[in-house]
Amino acid sequence: MLDIRRSPAGRWLAGAAAMALAVTLGGVPRGPAAAYPPGDVGATTEQYVETFYPLWFTNLQFALAPKNKFIGPDRISPIYQSVVAINDDTLYASSPIDTSDGPVHIRVPASRRVGYSVLLLDAFGNVYDSPVPSKAAGIRMPATRYTLVGPGTGARVPPRAAVLPYDFMFMIFRADKFSGEADLTTQAEAFRRRLRINREATAVVPERDYATPFKLIADRRANNRPIAFLRGLQRAVASPIHPPLPAADQQLVEEFDAAFGDGRDLSPEERAAFADATRTAHAAIVANYLDHRGATNWTHFTNIGDWGTAVLDRSSITEFCQYCNGISTAAYYHAFYDVAGEPLVGATRGGYVINFAAPGSANGMTPDASRFWSLTAYTPRSVELIPNRANKYVVARYTPGLTYNGDGSLTVHISRVKPAGVPAANWLPVRRRQFNVMLRVYGVVAGSTVAENTYLPPPITPAATP
Repeated sequence: MLDIRRSPAGRWLAGAAAMALAVTLGGVPRGPAAAYPPGDVGATTEQYVETFYPLWFTNLQFALAPKNKFIGPDRISPIYQSVVAINDDTLYASSPIDTSDGPVHIRVPASRRVGYSVLLLDAFGNVYDSPVPSKAAGIRMPATRYTLVGPGTGARVPPRAAVLPYDFMFMIFRADKFSGEADLTTQAEAFRRRLRINREATAVVPERDYATPFKLIADRRANNRPIAFLRGLQRAVASPIHPPLPAADQQLVEEFDAAFGDGRDLSPEERAAFADATRTAHAAIVANYLDHRGATNWTHFTNIGDWGTAVLDRSSITEFCQYCNGISTAAYYHAFYDVAGEPLVGATRGGYVINFAAPGSANGMTPDASRFWSLTAYTPRSVELIPNRANKYVVARYTPGLTYNGDGSLTVHISRVKPAGVPAANWLPVRRRQFNVMLRVYGVVAGSTVAENTYLPPPITPAATP
C-alpha cells in the first residue's frame, strides 16, 4: 500500500480555527452545528456521508492492495496504521477477492494445533458466512481446496464451488499466536505462509507497506478539505466494488450527485453548505461511537457486520474498528474514558488500573473466551499501537508470567512507567498523551455473559498514589 506517513504530523487540525471546529479526544474533530437552512442540500449531504462513509476507505484499500493474493505484515507495531485497532494477538493473511474474471481457488494447508478464523465481508463491512470455515485450536484439519465464484456465473458453476454473494469481497484469515498459554507463533506463521490463492502462497511483506493512516486522512480531509473529501466519496460510491444499492440509497446518490455535480463550480454559499454538512456528518459518526457507552464507560456494539438500516453504526465502526469480526466470532469493548468519565491520559500520575474480579463474582471478571481475551492500548488519531521502549502492546490471558492476586482476581496496570513491584506481564505501557484501550474477546462462548450481552468490563480507575 502507498506509504503517506510523511504527512506533516503537526498539522492535525490545520485551519481549525478558521473553520470553527471544536476538538475532543486527542484531535478527533467535532463539526459545528449545521449552518444551512431547512430543506437545503445539507440534509442530503449529511445522510450521504453517514450512509456511504465506509466506501471511502474500502475503495482506496481495494485499489491499493493486490487482488486475489494473500498478504500479511511481517510484524505488528506502531508503524501499522492502514486499518484501525489492529491486534497483536494473531497473524494476518488478507486479500480482496475479485471473481469478476473467473473462479478463485484457495488452498488451506493441513493444521492441527493452530486455531484460526476466516472473515468474509463486502465493501460496507457487512459480514457473511464464509465458504472457507474457521478452525478451533487442537482440531486436525487436512489440506482443503475451495473454489469461489461470483454470483453471475450461472450454469457455469464448477462442481463443489461456492458462490459468493458479490464479485468483490474481502477475506481475512487470523491465525492465533497462542492456544491457552502455549506459544504457537512459529506454527501460526508456517500456516499463514502455506495459504494459497490460485497456487500463489501468502506474501509476508514489510510492515511499512501498511503505514498509510486511512482514518487520519479521512478525518483531516472531511474537516479541512470537505469538498475534496466529497469528491473522493463520490468516486467510491460510483465504483463497482460495493453491493447493489437499495432503491432508497440509489435515490440518495442521485439527489446528492444532482446537487453537488463534481464540486468544482459551486458558489461560495453552496461550498459552505456542503462543507458544514460534511463536518457535521463526520462529527455524528465520531460521537455515535464515543457516546455508545455502558455503565463502566466501555463502548460496545453487538451489531458489527449485521447493521441492517443502522448506517450510522456502520460508519462509526469503520472509523474505529474497521474489519472487526461479527459478535459470533469476537466481541470488542473500547474505552476512551475512566470511571469518572474523564479522557484517558498517560500523564495521569500513577496511571490507571483495571481490576478484574475473582471468578464467581457477579460481574467484572475476565470474560469467557474459547480463544483468548486481550487488552491493547491505542493512540486516538489513527487508533494505532502506542510506541514504548518495552515494545509491549498486549496484556492477555496467554501473556507469559501473568500474575493473579491471591483471591483469583487480576489487576492490570496502565501507565508510562511500570509501577514498582508490578509484574511486567501485568503492565500495559502508554505515553503521556491521550489513549484508548480495547478489550477483545475472541471465541465468544455460547451462553456466556458476553454472548448474552450482559458482560460488563470493570471500569478503568486512576491508580492510588502515595
